[in-house]
Amino acid sequence: MSDNLIEFSPLVGIPENLEPNLRRIVAPNPSPMTFRGTNTYLIGQKDIAVIDPGPNSSSHLYSILNSLKSTQQICYILVSHTHLDHSPLAKPLSDKCGVPILAFGDANAGRSPIMRSLSKTGLVDGGEGVDIMFMPDHFLKHGEIIKTSEWKLEVIHTPGHIGNHISLAWDNACFTADHVMGWASSLISPPDGDLTDFMSSCQLLLSRRWRVFYPGHGAPIHQPNDRLKWLIKHRKNRETSILVALESGPATVKSLVTQIYTDTPRALREAAERNVLAHLISLYEHNKIIATKPLCAQSKFSLM
Repeated sequence: MSDNLIEFSPLVGIPENLEPNLRRIVAPNPSPMTFRGTNTYLIGQKDIAVIDPGPNSSSHLYSILNSLKSTQQICYILVSHTHLDHSPLAKPLSDKCGVPILAFGDANAGRSPIMRSLSKTGLVDGGEGVDIMFMPDHFLKHGEIIKTSEWKLEVIHTPGHIGNHISLAWDNACFTADHVMGWASSLISPPDGDLTDFMSSCQLLLSRRWRVFYPGHGAPIHQPNDRLKWLIKHRKNRETSILVALESGPATVKSLVTQIYTDTPRALREAAERNVLAHLISLYEHNKIIATKPLCAQSKFSLM
């Protein structure tokens, strides 16, 4: 993590101008998983789009509403995905403003076939928690355009962190939520997260030339394509580490984490286990490893 990202310490609940027509308000939910808190973005001068209202926090709701001038009104509420640090405040904000909530879908939308199958076996999510009650007023599609006379956003479906995850292109800037962040790599926690989808989404974003990424947590990323390349390389290196570890014999998720994540703090050990599980499922799906049945977090994995 670079020094400028470590030093990212915004004033919580205070709108900050990032560039013309764009402000950020950081929610009061810092944690090992959310860094300083969830970034809520406000686009526009008159007709305002709110991107990721954040957790169910009355103080954050007040901060968003209090940021509006008398000449401004919220016209859209956009939710990048249904984790508990991004979507729960959408409904209270919608009720206050009387405007629609736009998202890719509910908590199960966009889930890959193998993850749907694993979910039926009882594999549950871990890490950030899912907003199972969330339901948008409008279901967004990949490539859809949301616009006013002031701004235009393009929907890019970027599953991986979770199946219903979207990024939003704003000309040559992109709101990448939890898919691409600068302070940490994205958590991929099956059955909601899917590593194969994540890698495909990285390649999709990498096919375009970006000026800046505005992530769901942490500071803006001013070398966005370089960050994407790093994320892809990081995941490939992690896959190699797992395969090398399996050369010593069959192993469980927990034993692999002990071997590979030697410097990981205890507070992030569960996240590391979910990420390793995501890699193992991807390797299994691509016929590089086998697993004891049924495939689950407690399976023992070995090379073909």
